[in-house]
Amino acid sequence: MVKDKIRTLARNLRHYQTEWEGRLWGYLRDRRLGGFKFRRQHPVGNYILDFYCPKKKLAVEVDGSQHGLDEQLTRDQKRTADLEKKGIRVLRYWDVDLSQNLDGVLNDILAELENRDGESVN
Repeated sequence: MVKDKIRTLARNLRHYQTEWEGRLWGYLRDRRLGGFKFRRQHPVGNYILDFYCPKKKLAVEVDGSQHGLDEQLTRDQKRTADLEKKGIRVLRYWDVDLSQNLDGVLNDILAELENRDGESVN
C-alpha cells in the first residue's frame, strides 16, 4: 500500500517538476552526461530521489529555498543518512547553484560518477 502511494507520488512529481529540475534533467536524460543512465523522481524505500544513477548509486537532489528552513534541514540530513546506509551517495545543489553555475554543477556530478564505485540497489 505505502509502496503504491510512493510510486504514484513519484509519477506525479515527474509531471510537476520545478524549473531547475527540468533543466538539469535535460542534461542527465538519455545518458547525455558521460554515458551514465539516470532515473527521474525514483523511489528508494520511503524516499523519492530527484535524480538517481543506479549503476553508481548516486542521487542528485535539487533544493529550493524551503530546504533552508531548520525543520527541512533536519529532515534532509536524516534522509541523506538513511540513503547513505543503503550505499547511495547524495549530492545536493541549491536551485541558485544551477542558475548561476550550471556547468560547474554538471562537472561536479560527472566527476563524482567517474570516481565512484557502485552497483544498483534496485
